[in-house]
Amino acid sequence: MNHVWLLLGANLGNEIKLFEQACKQIENKIGVCVNKSHIYTSPPWGFEHTNMFYNQALHITTLLSADEVLHKCLLIEYVLGRTRNQTHGYEARIIDIDILYFNNDIIQTPELDIPHKLLHKRKFTLVPLCEIASDYVHPILQLTNQKLLAMCEDDAEITRCK
Repeated sequence: MNHVWLLLGANLGNEIKLFEQACKQIENKIGVCVNKSHIYTSPPWGFEHTNMFYNQALHITTLLSADEVLHKCLLIEYVLGRTRNQTHGYEARIIDIDILYFNNDIIQTPELDIPHKLLHKRKFTLVPLCEIASDYVHPILQLTNQKLLAMCEDDAEITRCK
């Protein structure tokens, strides 16, 4: 059985409802949701936008490989209305599903970076992740999520909303 930690993100539409739909799709297509954090809001990271972002971390058990999880996540995003901009950079989105960790694996391919290459720099990722996996050790940095949060230089205000 594989363990995968995901981060849901959105700042367009009815984010809470979208997260509920995403969780149902994840359970139907990927695996069992073992735990999920509360939902948090934060300002956009890496670009300007008037809408706050909503984020939630999930711990999933699955029989799928990391590549299969990635492709299922992309399919779920598409089904829920996400269209990807062909340019590089950050943008507002209806739903985003990032793979943060997959077991203790380190995967670096053109399609996939596990652990997520920016998770230690983003409070909006670390706060919900610490709620469900504070003692999990980052396989490259060899620090717990809690320690990564304590060291994080991101000063964004993260607010629990649900």
